[in-house]
Amino acid sequence: MFLPLHDNNPTLRTPLVTLLLIAINGGVFVWLIQLPENRQQLVVIEHGFVPKRIAQLSDPRLVVEVSVDRRVNGPGGPGVAAGPKVKLAAVPEEIYLSAVTAMFLHGGWMHLLGNMWFLWLFGNNVEDRLGHFVFLGFYFVGGLIATLCYALFEPNGTTPLIGASGAIAAVLGAYAVTWPLARVRTLVFLVVFVTIWELPALVVLGFWFLMQLLEAVGAMQLGVRGGEAGIAFWAHVGGFIAGMLLMPLLSTGAPPSGQTWRSEYEAGFR
Repeated sequence: MFLPLHDNNPTLRTPLVTLLLIAINGGVFVWLIQLPENRQQLVVIEHGFVPKRIAQLSDPRLVVEVSVDRRVNGPGGPGVAAGPKVKLAAVPEEIYLSAVTAMFLHGGWMHLLGNMWFLWLFGNNVEDRLGHFVFLGFYFVGGLIATLCYALFEPNGTTPLIGASGAIAAVLGAYAVTWPLARVRTLVFLVVFVTIWELPALVVLGFWFLMQLLEAVGAMQLGVRGGEAGIAFWAHVGGFIAGMLLMPLLSTGAPPSGQTWRSEYEAGFR
């Protein structure tokens, strides 16, 4: 298992958009957790992305039902059981908007902190390369493509998709193709001990992508849906590929990248 800590890839511009996205995600999460638990679930259902709602765009009569989970104490201890269902009507504006609002909702502190750490670590360089406004557009387009990829493999899914990880996966894909040899100081967990290595970004991010792909395929073969797995692996896969494809197109005409760290990389690995 890898946990990237720091990359040796300096930037020239302050990552204003990256900082703004982190602040908005953090602010939304703090607001959400202060709501009563049942209200939190309603916010997630109403503003998360429910794949089955795509069918409502062509069939306005279709009503999608989403279960509200409730905590229970059973013979085996505390657990979660399906509670009453919330009916979601076919309102196109709500469906389209949910694909965006879902990117700013997170299911817990670890979900939020993990996403924001990866966004900060790799997003600053992508923003520096693309510029503030282009990066903002790239972030949302990458996130939307990731959401559509998830919906493609979960067309009947009723578990709301939430989190910024699809958009951040696009950032990781963009970083991997633009600075594949940039050194990333990485915490590595090797069965019985933990160490820190400096690895090329392509190794760190390529490993992350491979794990997402294997998990997605494995879950599909076992018949486990993304909502049941608790992680939208196909959104990660789709976002990463989107970032790899979009970055070369959007960075056309931008100043050559890698000049600063390439000499450092070559000096450090001779």
